[in-house]
Amino acid sequence: MATFQTLPGFREFYPEDFARRNHIFRLWRRAANNYGFAEYDAPVLEPLDLYRAKSGDEIEGQLFSFTDKGDRQVALRPEMTPTVCRLVGAKASALKRPIKWFSIAEFYRYERMQKGRGRCFSQLNADIFGEAGPEAEIELIALLTQCLTSFGLTEEDFHVRLSDRNLWFYYLEALGLDEPQARAILGVIDKYEKTGDDAFKSYAEKFEPLPEDRKARILSFLEIKSLGALEAALAEFRSEKLTARAPPGSRRGTSRSRPAPRC
Repeated sequence: MATFQTLPGFREFYPEDFARRNHIFRLWRRAANNYGFAEYDAPVLEPLDLYRAKSGDEIEGQLFSFTDKGDRQVALRPEMTPTVCRLVGAKASALKRPIKWFSIAEFYRYERMQKGRGRCFSQLNADIFGEAGPEAEIELIALLTQCLTSFGLTEEDFHVRLSDRNLWFYYLEALGLDEPQARAILGVIDKYEKTGDDAFKSYAEKFEPLPEDRKARILSFLEIKSLGALEAALAEFRSEKLTARAPPGSRRGTSRSRPAPRC
């Protein structure tokens, strides 16, 4: 008699484990509802070009993608951002601002498996559209914090880390990298904490090894943990893009706000 096992990197939930997962999801939903977010859902299978448009052709190597029976190139969703942007864009004129949506969904990435990291995962996504002021940023950070404290965690157990993809782009541009190189470096940054210097191998294979001084500056920027340190790192650059994008606390004499981050 043939025997079958779960595919590598995928998970199954027996009732006891499933109850634990549902408890986590229940607390996430309660937190999101407390902040007035509306829940939505979307297809688990999307056109492959949706992810190429956001992340470039190199993303395909990280996806469960294939050609379906209708000869369409499709992929299991690796994230929700392209999908929620498509949904909002399709009805942008009819939706009341600010748009506050959240989802709890499963995602799939065809990546090398590591301890505690398979090829499917569940994730809470919360987005605010149509509110570019600091109130949206504060609300998302507060939601994130409530999600963690609802499990009984305190300020001694976690800290909130913030990042800005556009600020990274402008910083890498100031270092002399063009857009394809900057996108590749952002991929390196995503992996660096888990894989260390091995994360730079993919960049070197596609372009060439980074000069050591430039690599050091990128890693130094990655380690910034305060607005004061950010201000010091940006001070040497005469870049209007960097100046405009930097957070209010790191710019003297200005208080402009930026679009809200995702949590």
